[in-house]
Amino acid sequence: QVQLAESGGGLVQPGGSLRLSCAASGSIGSIYMMDWYRQAPGKQRELVANLVSSGSPYYADSVKGRFTISRDNAKNTVYLQMNSLKPEDTAVYYCHAIITPIATRLKSSYWGQGTQVTVSS
Repeated sequence: QVQLAESGGGLVQPGGSLRLSCAASGSIGSIYMMDWYRQAPGKQRELVANLVSSGSPYYADSVKGRFTISRDNAKNTVYLQMNSLKPEDTAVYYCHAIITPIATRLKSSYWGQGTQVTVSS
């Protein structure tokens, strides 16, 4: 069984920074992709940043130049460094990954439980 566990959310003032972490655990064969989504109240979940194992990172226009996605393959962990935070960044942030478990050998989609980020003075 594969699980994703996020951490690092919280309350921060506008202009501040936060670093989110998401660790994948369990019977992992390989990780194809890890990314971050967010969902603000009353809005649809949206892709924030994406990092494919063999490609360049993707960022939503709204976070380009402020957020950085990175990954530690040895720890099966993806990070989202968020700088110059704005009130409109307030949302629940979800980690997502495409992983092939050892048991099934089938590439599957997994979600974390979400972590709240609130940007407010």
